[in-house]
Amino acid sequence: MNFAAQLLYSSYLSERLQRLYSPRPALKDTEENDPFWQRWELHLNSPGILWEFLPKPCSHQRCDLCLRALTNGTAGCRPTLIEPERLKDFGEEHLVNGDVKVFETKVVEAPEVRLMEPPKTRRVSEFRHTPKPQYLRFEDISAAAFRLQTGIQKTPCTYSRLSKQYGMEIYLKKEHLHYTGSVKERGVLYQLTCLTQEQQRKGVIVSTDCNFSMAVAHHAVELKIPVFVIMPSGCSSPRLRVYRDYGAMVISYGSTGQDSRSHARHLAKENGYLYLEESVEVYLAGLGTVGMEIVEQVPKVDAVVVPAAGQYGLLAGTAAAIKHLNSQITVIGVEPEGFPLLLQSLKMDSPVKDMHSNPNKQLYGDLMERSLGVHVFQLAKKLVDKVISVRLEDSLVAMLRFQEFERSTVDTEGAMGLAAILAGQLPELKGKKVAVVVSSANMELALVRQCVDRALVLDDRVSKFSVQLGEWPGDMAKLLDFLSREDVRLLDICHRTQSDRSDLFKSKVECVVETRDKSQSAQLRRTLSDRYPSICWLDR
Repeated sequence: MNFAAQLLYSSYLSERLQRLYSPRPALKDTEENDPFWQRWELHLNSPGILWEFLPKPCSHQRCDLCLRALTNGTAGCRPTLIEPERLKDFGEEHLVNGDVKVFETKVVEAPEVRLMEPPKTRRVSEFRHTPKPQYLRFEDISAAAFRLQTGIQKTPCTYSRLSKQYGMEIYLKKEHLHYTGSVKERGVLYQLTCLTQEQQRKGVIVSTDCNFSMAVAHHAVELKIPVFVIMPSGCSSPRLRVYRDYGAMVISYGSTGQDSRSHARHLAKENGYLYLEESVEVYLAGLGTVGMEIVEQVPKVDAVVVPAAGQYGLLAGTAAAIKHLNSQITVIGVEPEGFPLLLQSLKMDSPVKDMHSNPNKQLYGDLMERSLGVHVFQLAKKLVDKVISVRLEDSLVAMLRFQEFERSTVDTEGAMGLAAILAGQLPELKGKKVAVVVSSANMELALVRQCVDRALVLDDRVSKFSVQLGEWPGDMAKLLDFLSREDVRLLDICHRTQSDRSDLFKSKVECVVETRDKSQSAQLRRTLSDRYPSICWLDR
């Protein structure tokens, strides 16, 4: 292979030398006569000529030193001619061996260029700002909604007949229709399904008697997860029977909710149970599915009213979903006047730990033992537009409206959203489309009866008065005949004989009557006052 290459290269050199030393042809008319370039061999057209001295003296007659040009390409037309004066700019002219001129170019060394020092290396974390992950994302709520499709029914959000009475379009999101009568089933079921197999095998434990514990007892048994409920000893028998009917292991311990919670944590630590709480992220994500359904079921809704009595997770989760889907929707939270935990926390700009208040324990459960988590408070502060408090009397009247117009029984917590509208605390919603979340309906029958009786009195439909009558025959009959002609229903009557000497031959009669509405009650008061000047209307 090397021999062939040498043979080809020698033949190539012989051809080049033959052309190099051939006689110089005469110049044509089209060519220029350049006095500087005197050698024909310098007319070779090549951009990269390499000049080398021949090793042996040549027999050329015109000079003693010949030059040889080795090029990368073929010889062609000569390049653009250069005048000798222009070469002075490139160097000094020297004569070497007669008429051959060689120009050497002196390269002037450029001043040394100092590069700038490279910047100090810094960590990537110093340039990149990594935002903190959100506590509750809309993606978490969407995942919860997808998983709850088969386990939780989509509750209706129907138009209320109370809309015309209060001048706005009211839609009731009836979350009290769940199996356990509470919206907390959404968060509980998603929380239980997110547990690992090891946690499900060991079991879960909850404390106190509330809607959350009831939902855990039901769904844990449905998922075949061992569940233990630690309840105070003062819990009513009907409530205990409900937990046992669900299949939970009920343990009575302590006299307060704090005692039962401490005992539950102790049992969880000793036996490896998982103590479930309401402030975890997965639980809030499950509750946030309520907001997604409201936006889907009520197109172009303007405001959403959410109760927050012991259910601050419902308010935070619903607000997170609604604000992501439509930031123009107003989210309003409602809590009881006797326990305004969220309002006080917003005023203090931090969650209040010790709330000095005395709410009705029979109606609001264990609100005094509830606390507001830091993450839930931050979500409520950021996403909830308005928080108001309602009186207990307004909640009782709202319960009555549910029974009369919606044919459903709810508890005071579930009726708080409608109570805010009935009390006139939301005048800015007049003429708008409003969705009200009805969160729960867990109340014992005896307590429901007491609430309804009290609500009738507050609504001026049940009145109580006392009047003095003579002991003559027929006086009592005249009073009863008058009430019947006024179309008034007599609920109770008490006849007492006066023992005071100044009221001889007098008797005191106390009556409890029920009217159709406030207008009939006002008419009855005027008529009785004119007929019996000694009448006395008892305070509500």
